[in-house]
Amino acid sequence: MNETGRFIGVGVGPGDPELLTLKAVRLIRTADVICYLANRAGESQARHIARDALAESDKQQQYVPLLMPMSEDRTMANQVYDSATVEISTALTMGKSVVFLCEGDPLFFGSFAYMLERLNPERVGGHSICEVVPGISSVNAASAALQKPLTVLTESFSVVSGRHSLEQLTATLCNSDSVVIMKAGLSRPKILSALRQTDRINDAAYLEYIGRDNQRIETDVGQLADTAGPYFSLFVVTRSNRNTT
Repeated sequence: MNETGRFIGVGVGPGDPELLTLKAVRLIRTADVICYLANRAGESQARHIARDALAESDKQQQYVPLLMPMSEDRTMANQVYDSATVEISTALTMGKSVVFLCEGDPLFFGSFAYMLERLNPERVGGHSICEVVPGISSVNAASAALQKPLTVLTESFSVVSGRHSLEQLTATLCNSDSVVIMKAGLSRPKILSALRQTDRINDAAYLEYIGRDNQRIETDVGQLADTAGPYFSLFVVTRSNRNTT
């Protein structure tokens, strides 16, 4: 393994291109290879967010889209990651720098985590080839969009996935002052049911596509339809009556 080869997970933030860090922009511009998740049509949210940095690169960059099926079946996803590992490893052995673009933060519900597991130093002869550049997560972007703190003073805070069971969601809503529920899309009916059961429907706000042109913020969550929503959506639940003194 050539020690100059680097595999870098770069967080590009939730959607607004201006929320990329200076370090993220620099590494994107100078990378030899750019990897990103894409749908079957080749469209990539992460690449779209990083478009300005890519356009300003003075290198002949190679693009490696990982065509990811939108399915909760991890078998197909693992096959995509396994195939990408082979291609990325080849680039690394040639001493190339490979940037993997991730929406939000690479290690917060990020796809980079699965590549990091496959390309960790123990599996490539002990060389430290992996780096991570943190990005602004959708959790922080949602708080900013709502202009509402996630926690104050002694409040507790939890982050859960909409893929958790109804029982897990209700337990978290009962036991935590502030709760962010990620991956709300297909689970929106279940999440709304949990909010009603715990009497926290009025504490909640719902957000889609944060920081993008089609951003949506709904503070009257009771008006949401009990149907699935888009993948890029979440709920932010904070106490209506907060002790700030």
